[in-house]
Amino acid sequence: MLGSDACEFGWQLLELLRLAVCAEVNIMVDKDGVTPPLEEEMDDVDLAYRAPEKKTLQEIQQLDEDDESLNKYKRVLLGPIPVGVDSSMANVTLTRLTLLCDQAPGPITMDLTGDLEALKSQSFVLKEGVDYRVKISFKVNKEIVCGLKYLQHTYRKGLKVDKDVYMMGSYGPRTEEYEFLTPPDEAPKGVLVRGTYHIKSFFTDDDRTDHLSWEWHLCIKKDWKD
Repeated sequence: MLGSDACEFGWQLLELLRLAVCAEVNIMVDKDGVTPPLEEEMDDVDLAYRAPEKKTLQEIQQLDEDDESLNKYKRVLLGPIPVGVDSSMANVTLTRLTLLCDQAPGPITMDLTGDLEALKSQSFVLKEGVDYRVKISFKVNKEIVCGLKYLQHTYRKGLKVDKDVYMMGSYGPRTEEYEFLTPPDEAPKGVLVRGTYHIKSFFTDDDRTDHLSWEWHLCIKKDWKD
C-alpha cells in the first residue's frame, strides 16, 4: 500500500501521467508602452484547480523506498533523472517558439535563447486565412514543474484585441527537449484585420513563476511576400 506521504503527493504524480501521453493544446503594447507584471496578467486566469504541495525529486524518490510497486510507478512517470545538472541553471528553459503552417514558404521560428530585445524589432509574417499551430520547445532541467502555461496577449494600435491561455500540463526533468503543440487555429482574414500586431508572451506555471516573458510582432498579410 502507498504510505501517507505518497498519498499526499498523489495528485502531483497523477499530473505526471501527462508526460507519458504528451498533451496537446492564439495570437499580442499597452497604451503607455509599459509591460504589466505577470501577476496582473494572471489575475483573470481561471486556474480551475488547486496546485499540489511541491516536493523535490529527491523527496519523491525517497517516498516508501521499500515499496517496489511504487518505485516502478515512479520510474515510469519520472524516467531517468538527469545527472550533473548545474545547480545555478534555471529549472525551466524555453528554447523556441514556432508557427507551423503547411503553406508557409519556410520555417517561422523565433530563438528564445538569445537577445529577447531583438525580437521586438522583428516582424513574423503570417498569410491571412491560413491554418497554423504554435509549437513551444522547452526543457525541464532539475525539478518537476506543475501546471505549465503559455499566455499570449495580442494588441493592435495600443488596444488589446485578444488573449489566449494554453494549459500545457506538468513535466519532469530530462535531457531531451519537450515539444507542446497548440490546437489548430486560423489566421484572421480581410482588409480590416491585415497589419501588424504587438504580442506579449508569458511562460509560467501554477506557482506563477515567470520562466520567460518577451514581446514580438506578427504581421498579417494578403500574401506571404505581399
